[in-house]
Amino acid sequence: MHSKPVDQLTFDGVVPSALLGRTSASGLWGGRHTFERGRTYLVEAASGTGKSSLCAYAYGYRNDYSGRILFDGTDSAKLGKAAWRRLRLTSLSLMFQELRLFGSLTAMENVRLKNDLTHHKSDEDIDTLFDRLGIADKRDAPASLMSYGQQQRVAFIRALCQPFDFLFMDEPVSHLDECNASALADILAEELDARGACAVVTSVGRKMNFDFDENITL
Repeated sequence: MHSKPVDQLTFDGVVPSALLGRTSASGLWGGRHTFERGRTYLVEAASGTGKSSLCAYAYGYRNDYSGRILFDGTDSAKLGKAAWRRLRLTSLSLMFQELRLFGSLTAMENVRLKNDLTHHKSDEDIDTLFDRLGIADKRDAPASLMSYGQQQRVAFIRALCQPFDFLFMDEPVSHLDECNASALADILAEELDARGACAVVTSVGRKMNFDFDENITL
């Protein structure tokens, strides 16, 4: 399924429409910054400075910004629906801050919605991820009856159930204790190493215990 890997994702003069005209010392907005496959980035931001917007722009479901976003030099504004679909199937994965789980479905059903499309993980792989993240007993529980921290771990597993060159994670450990946050970080490191992929992780305070290659402040 995987096509030619995307090696670079460049934000060139990008400024969210909501921030136009504001004075900013951002390490990204308004400048030129390239995220590279194989590297990891922590994006730290105060609330309202655009960290979720960064993820939305890269994934292509919002375009309320000035500037350009380039995939290996190709302007994303010139991509059609088929090209975006291919990117999201093979090169981009996103763990939303609001998680976007289906509350009436079980934890496992939420994961299988993605994996049944991609066939990227085996049943054994998925069971192992549930075990390692401490939610093995929640496989058959409706997502609506799980704590937010448990739901975060389900959303993380789902995000891994596809090929990707770039994984965007919006506040992935905001509701996790140290033990579970550490387990998530360990799995993330293994997945990135196996795939040669990039992770972009956002935070407004609570940080993942991870050795990032670069820290960016919005």
